[in-house]
Amino acid sequence: MKKAALHNLGCKVNAYETESMQQMLEAAGYEIVPFDQKADVYVINTCSVTNIADRKSRQMIHRAKKQNPASVVVAAGCYVQTSKEQAEADEAIDILIGNNKKHQLPQMLEAFFAEKSGKKTEVVNIAEDKSYENLTVSRTAEHTRAFIKVQDGCNQFCSYCIIPYARGRVRSRELSDVLREVEALAKNGYREVVLTGIHLSSYGVDNNENLLHLIREVHQIEGIERIRLGSLEPKIVTEEFARSLSQLPKVCPHFHLSLQSGCDATLKRMNRKYTCEEYALGCELLRKYFAHPAITTDVIVGFPGETEEEFETTREFLKKIGFFEIHIFKYSVRKGTKAAEMKEQVPEEIKAKRSDILFDDLVPMNHAFLEWYIGKEAEVLMEEKVTFSGKEYFLGHTKEYVKMAVPYTENMENKLVTGKVKGMLKEHILLLEENLH
Repeated sequence: MKKAALHNLGCKVNAYETESMQQMLEAAGYEIVPFDQKADVYVINTCSVTNIADRKSRQMIHRAKKQNPASVVVAAGCYVQTSKEQAEADEAIDILIGNNKKHQLPQMLEAFFAEKSGKKTEVVNIAEDKSYENLTVSRTAEHTRAFIKVQDGCNQFCSYCIIPYARGRVRSRELSDVLREVEALAKNGYREVVLTGIHLSSYGVDNNENLLHLIREVHQIEGIERIRLGSLEPKIVTEEFARSLSQLPKVCPHFHLSLQSGCDATLKRMNRKYTCEEYALGCELLRKYFAHPAITTDVIVGFPGETEEEFETTREFLKKIGFFEIHIFKYSVRKGTKAAEMKEQVPEEIKAKRSDILFDDLVPMNHAFLEWYIGKEAEVLMEEKVTFSGKEYFLGHTKEYVKMAVPYTENMENKLVTGKVKGMLKEHILLLEENLH
């Protein structure tokens, strides 16, 4: 029996695809081993969102070949898609598989072992490929929460982003396929699903569907008790969208609305398709229909041309909204994007300073959000046993994705526990006073 090891780089969509490839290899008779062990086949699902991601992808490819020079190294995904010529010239890579072709992994390995010579490449022109690649999973690495890929590709072409060139145009998964997979996961004991995609808000624009209808259909599946959404574009949050979601009790009030900048001038250079006023309206609607929604976001500091005044405008906008969490990124030049050619690139030391300022600003926002729970009851889906200061606890997340823990008395994995929040156990983790189930 041949041994295979897989390594994932990048986003949740990539992670889903890596798990699908692993299950394909298992079905084909491979034994799956950890990536740091000797294997006959190494599969690296690459990322290309930044130049650094490209470099990490190459490093993992070369690490695999070094671990076993006789192995077959498979490079799959976004780096292969955006840098095909460079990947084909890399002697450490035996098989190249671009996006939309990962389902061919077992067959390509079979052909490679049969012929025993020559590099094999399967990379299509992703901009012209209109098909949705049907990958599936029956289980995931997490035992309580399953990520479900429902959409691929992006039509937005933000000036800093390479993803439309790596993933192609928007392609949506057929509703019936999504529901079959969710039903199978529910039968395998999963109680929470996360609907995810490259540009989730665009789900259905190519097949006469829409995200709200998809959510309503998943909501009807027995056994699924929580539905969480991946990153959303701000303008999807209309009055109807927010009101409709609030009427579906399984929907988690945890909304990641991608912002990137709190300054309209910067947003325009980024080619983002909304204004700060439109973004703020979406947040107001969510807070109108949900009691205490967790609103999280992404922000890029040091985008080309960002002045001190623009940065301060962003800073004040973030405080005005009051986020639960903010993922703060220093702008990274990505070759092949319009932003990489823009003048007035911001020096790295200024990016670092601005990033530190926003991290400091986030602390009181985060604390204020968490303190709201103290003295209230909360429901937590338990996930894992942990130890803090020598004491054992079981840790999980609320629907808002707030971490909470109860003192360990038994294995509570995948159980829903309701309790009263006593206070802060440690930074970012709240303590449930008692178990009321």
